[in-house]
Amino acid sequence: MLQPQPNYLWHARASLLLGLPLIGGYLAQFAIGLTDAVMLGWYGVDALAAVTLAGTYLYVFFLLGAGFALAIMPMVAAYDAAGDQVGVRRSTRMGLWLSVVFSTAAIPLLWWSKPLLILLGQAPEIAQAAQDYLRIAGWSLFPMLNMMVLRSYLAALERAKVVLWMTVLSAVVNAIANYVLIFGYFGAPELGLQGAAISSVITQTVALVGMAIYALRVLPQHTLFARIWRLDWEMARRVFRLGLPIGVTHLSEVSLFAASALMMGWLGTIALAAHGIAVQLASAAFMVHLGLSNVATIRVAQAFAQADKVFAVRAAIAVIALSLVIAISTILVFLLAPEYLVGAFLEQSDQARVEIIALGTALLAVAALFQLVDGSQVIALGLLRGLQDTGVPMAIAGFSYIAVGIPASYLLGFSFGYGGIGIWLGLVIGLACAGCALMFRFWHKGLTIVGQSA
Repeated sequence: MLQPQPNYLWHARASLLLGLPLIGGYLAQFAIGLTDAVMLGWYGVDALAAVTLAGTYLYVFFLLGAGFALAIMPMVAAYDAAGDQVGVRRSTRMGLWLSVVFSTAAIPLLWWSKPLLILLGQAPEIAQAAQDYLRIAGWSLFPMLNMMVLRSYLAALERAKVVLWMTVLSAVVNAIANYVLIFGYFGAPELGLQGAAISSVITQTVALVGMAIYALRVLPQHTLFARIWRLDWEMARRVFRLGLPIGVTHLSEVSLFAASALMMGWLGTIALAAHGIAVQLASAAFMVHLGLSNVATIRVAQAFAQADKVFAVRAAIAVIALSLVIAISTILVFLLAPEYLVGAFLEQSDQARVEIIALGTALLAVAALFQLVDGSQVIALGLLRGLQDTGVPMAIAGFSYIAVGIPASYLLGFSFGYGGIGIWLGLVIGLACAGCALMFRFWHKGLTIVGQSA
């Protein structure tokens, strides 16, 4: 039950109590991709460039499919707050169903990715290496998306600690498997890029199995997997209607970053490698905001289920304040230690090291600019999802990222001749547009939904 009119300090503490394990889980999940990037950077710049391209391509499908998983979070939180345990089970199971269907549809596009990457202007040798990686790593989409459904289910029930520990376990498994399979230690063959792909499949499967076992043992009352082969059409439609706009919103955002990766690829391998490192570092900070965004979704969904507008407002302000503190801290780190951060991804003997560090340092300076707006847009999306408001936010995101951000990146990068710096400045413009518009919607339109939910 929600406490009667809790103050801002209570909300801040509650948000941290729920948010820290979620943030830790996202950072551990991020560490999986970071480990791939670091170890492949040690293996060679060409391998790093290929996994940057392949990872961006795979991430497009992951974020689109993750919309169904993230739709589960506000639904389960609202059903649980209303005491509807049947609704908790039905929505989660249909999230699993839709994730499997989506993964099956995505596999052909991952398997035959080389022609599309070449069509998008990538060098044939990098496109071939990316396809070789995706033909293995693409199968990780099945466990990855289903793990995300269980993650949303457990987080919405405020069982975030297990999410953290299971993700940490999978990150450790990934690091060990990468070390053995990429470089060929302990008698294993040296597989390079393919070794990293195999490691990703193993890692995501471990996370899925761990969370499924926990759900069965600790929450048996939900009988989550009983007769799971039976399709619940009514609930599937609800999850689909809420989840598809979330997925499209993610697709719009990742399209902005994917387009930037493609544009950096036009500038050459060194630019793409520097971009990959800078994106990894910026993404680490984003994981913190993403965890807080999940907290915003859960808290506002609880308020939505009980028609408590005061609770929703105070919860929102607390999460926004926490996000602001993180953004300022990240800005300081990016501006004070950029060479050390970028250099950690590269071998000391790498001939391109000096050039990559120089460009990566400049990109981090721009990344510092968009910390505030990037945090703002993802927190606003979390708040609106708590109200199960996803349609208009999808339109706002699509316009901001695709109609504003991508053209701005191209114009600044190529038409005005600023190169990689200009491409990243376009990211700032797109994210700022989304952050301002989404926050405006929540405070001037979205909160009316809470009062109407009684």
